[in-house]
Amino acid sequence: MRVVISAAGTGGHINPGIAIANKIKEKDPKSEILFIGTNRGLEVDLVQRAGYKLRTIEAYGFKKEISITNLKHIYQTLSSQKDVKKILDEFKPDLVLGTGGYICGPVFNVAIKKKIPTVFHESNAYPGKAVKMFSKKVDEILVGFEDTKFKLDGCKKVVVTGTPTKIRKQKIPYIRRKEILDSLGIKNELPIVLVFGGSQGAQKINEALTELVKKNKNENYQIIWATGTKQFDIVKESFERDNIYFNMLKNVKIVPYIYNMEELMNMADLLICRSGAMTITEVSIVGKPAIFIPLPSKSANRQEDNALVLEKIGAAKIILNKEVNGENLSSAIDEIINDKSELEEMGRLANTIAPTDVEEKIYNELVNLVK
Repeated sequence: MRVVISAAGTGGHINPGIAIANKIKEKDPKSEILFIGTNRGLEVDLVQRAGYKLRTIEAYGFKKEISITNLKHIYQTLSSQKDVKKILDEFKPDLVLGTGGYICGPVFNVAIKKKIPTVFHESNAYPGKAVKMFSKKVDEILVGFEDTKFKLDGCKKVVVTGTPTKIRKQKIPYIRRKEILDSLGIKNELPIVLVFGGSQGAQKINEALTELVKKNKNENYQIIWATGTKQFDIVKESFERDNIYFNMLKNVKIVPYIYNMEELMNMADLLICRSGAMTITEVSIVGKPAIFIPLPSKSANRQEDNALVLEKIGAAKIILNKEVNGENLSSAIDEIINDKSELEEMGRLANTIAPTDVEEKIYNELVNLVK
């Protein structure tokens, strides 16, 4: 099977594409896979690091305002279809798969005209622009959430598969748990709150947590806090301006980035994070209660829609990005952190929507479509 995967921009678009590519190669090692992206996004690093070929084109997301830059980007994106045609003519794919981003516009426009079988994987609860634009033209749409089906009208076929992720639910052995906690300077006796905002960090979450910690609101629980590599020094300097130093913080361990995320998510009692599609999937898999602070967007509140999937079943709480501060974040934590029965129930409810055999389901759909 020869497959083109169109993915660009963020890890939320690219990582599912890589996970699907890995499953295809696992099931059929003779398969040939080619990614199409840009030379600006994370795909430049992630795709080639995963061992796959990447061809790039000039494509951009369209903005509503009229400007010379926007008009130039529209022209470049439309013109890039010539490059896409050349790539598809040379590679001769059996299937074109899109996992998100503006790159899908020119790629799918050409693939559909060439009558190549096309399929989208939509991770978010609310479909993106490209998916909605081509929803009635592609052969199939695979979705991460049951809710998404009802937001796609007139499609040929929509299948709920879940979103691929490396995170798995596991019981961390006592010796390994102690080793991890000792390395972080965290005790085993108090509940653990794990806070993260993605590799780049989340400024509003960091600001709210800084306020919370400075006021010593976390006496009854411990915090493992990943600031994001770009914001670590900013957070550190904020504490030092008040003559508070990292090694003197009570019940807090602050790091730029978490490399053993699977272990810490399974060890934590409560998660505080953004609500990208991948994160929602991972939270449901490990079965943990969460406080979501969705990343806002001018065009669509996709992260808020994602978070609502878990909030409406009682597995999570939402604090909007524009509203979050140290006080209301502290109150939200206090409401649940010392109630073990509520923590367990919220975690159980989160796990009820956890997808199973995701990559296998996706692979089978792709094979059937090619046949």
